[in-house]
Amino acid sequence: MTADKPLRADARRNRDALIATAREVFDAGDFFDLRFDDFARLAGVGTGTLYRHFPTREALAEAVYHGEVAALCDHARRLQATLPAVEALATFLRGMVDHIDAHQGLARTLATLMAAGSGALAEGSRALEQAVTDLVAAAVKDGAVRDDVDAGAVMMALHGIGAAHDRPGWRAEADGVITLVLDGLRRSCSGDSQREHEPDSAGMALRRQPLPPPAGGQ
Repeated sequence: MTADKPLRADARRNRDALIATAREVFDAGDFFDLRFDDFARLAGVGTGTLYRHFPTREALAEAVYHGEVAALCDHARRLQATLPAVEALATFLRGMVDHIDAHQGLARTLATLMAAGSGALAEGSRALEQAVTDLVAAAVKDGAVRDDVDAGAVMMALHGIGAAHDRPGWRAEADGVITLVLDGLRRSCSGDSQREHEPDSAGMALRRQPLPPPAGGQ
């Protein structure tokens, strides 16, 4: 398979402008309401430029999604490189709730596309799951979380949170689900009744770590 040729600077700017415009339309929840040609007008490029980069609406949506996934995966790697493993995991999972809350239009659009069976979205989901797998594995290695629950269960919880975003009181419930997940992951210390009732430093990190927004989620 031949690698794609690098884009010229002007072509890269046009492509980035189209993706940024689509990202704004995602957040507004209007992605399926606009005519496809309108994305070119809003981005300040010609219609031909739009179709050269993105021949279909779905191709444009997938480019936005790939950008989101790349930013979230980069965020996970930075957390893993700069924080203790258990804090990195907690910060990332709570940051995911922040991200879904801030970009609900994006979540709705992606849910529609996922229902249509987009292979590109499935690929992005696998990349995000690998980022979570790495965070969980590092926390297991540090002895902070149990080793009998894999990242797939954590991803299932995140998917459920995202799918339920239209529920009344969603944000409080989502934060509660993340707390349950983190409490369930935390390694128990059997035989030490005091530690069973008072969270250790790792447990406090799982519950109280501040929640910076993911990079690229502006």
